[in-house]
Amino acid sequence: MRFSSNSFNIQDMHDNLHIRARKIISIQYAIYFGTLGVFLPYFNLYCYHLGFSGVQIGALSSLRSVVLVVFSLAWGVIADRFLVRKRLYVLCNIISTFIWGFYFFAESFWAVFLVTACYGVFYAPIIAFLEAFSMDLLGSGKSGYGRIRVWGSIAFIVVVTMVGWILGWLPIKAILVFILTGSVLLSLAGLKMPAAAGTSKTLFWKSIKAFMNQRVLVFLFCAFLMLVGHGAYYGFFSIYLERQGFSSSFIGIAWALAIIAEIVVMVNSKRIFKYLSLEKALVAAFIIAIFRWVLLGTLRSWYAILMLQVLHAGTYAMFHMASILYMDRLSPDGAKTLGQSINNAVTYGLGLMAGFFISGFMYERAGAQFSFLVSALFALAGGGIFVVFGFMDRKK
Repeated sequence: MRFSSNSFNIQDMHDNLHIRARKIISIQYAIYFGTLGVFLPYFNLYCYHLGFSGVQIGALSSLRSVVLVVFSLAWGVIADRFLVRKRLYVLCNIISTFIWGFYFFAESFWAVFLVTACYGVFYAPIIAFLEAFSMDLLGSGKSGYGRIRVWGSIAFIVVVTMVGWILGWLPIKAILVFILTGSVLLSLAGLKMPAAAGTSKTLFWKSIKAFMNQRVLVFLFCAFLMLVGHGAYYGFFSIYLERQGFSSSFIGIAWALAIIAEIVVMVNSKRIFKYLSLEKALVAAFIIAIFRWVLLGTLRSWYAILMLQVLHAGTYAMFHMASILYMDRLSPDGAKTLGQSINNAVTYGLGLMAGFFISGFMYERAGAQFSFLVSALFALAGGGIFVVFGFMDRKK
């Protein structure tokens, strides 16, 4: 009986630690995406108010993506090779927060360009590291990833709605203060992050070769095309709405509605992946993206725009969850952090970099609506290639 009691105590302790770790990571997601709820809809709008052209805004967005690609991979290699993921996570949060403060003194294009480059070096790996922490924690229950990640979406919708309202009576530069506050909170919360799972250094180098097989390369290329197609949306959607005469409050509502749809999907992640394989979920996301961008490029009414925002549930939420889980499946045990870093670098790095550059170029010459139609072509290409060359493993 004494042995049995000790066993229950050990199990209870393990369960409590697991619950605590889930809460910590959920808080990290909430702070990270809450801060992104200021940056994503409004930072390019801030640059627009500084007088930057569409090409300059596209160049800044592309720069962020270039730095993300290079340094997300570099930090990922170091984290897995030397087993220092948590230390690097904390370090990158603190330094990137310090660098963000220089935006308060940068108003010329080249000054903003320099701060953006330096900031990106340390901001680059944060989300990839956070995804890797989540995969470690969930273990065999990875289909429940959405229930942890959803707190980021909830924070995003709260923040993007509040900021859209607040900017109605505060100067646009207030977003710098909001983002700095979020960065400070993320740095402090990062100190409580649970330790990463370890693996041997020898196994790490053997694992690198696993990323060169056909399935990985096809998936990454298709995911790259999907994010290229998102460049017009992430880079110019808010500017497009403002130039159409919509208020800051409407812009916030539009973004918030997209996140509500995202939350619904993430909360039901276990149910979705019970009936859909990861491959089928990815294909469905490509199809929804084609439909969304075509209609956004042809419809102008406020109610049509809001209805199309609901499709964010498929183009982002389902695609993102399936991508994280699919890359985790393809990544060997010795390089899980690097796997998520590669995925993040290729999609939100290279993909958005190309998307921002292309959409910035087209925005100046043909307008935002034409850019959305081209986005649909990228989604069509990505989905088609994935079906033909990558839709091989049909296991759930």
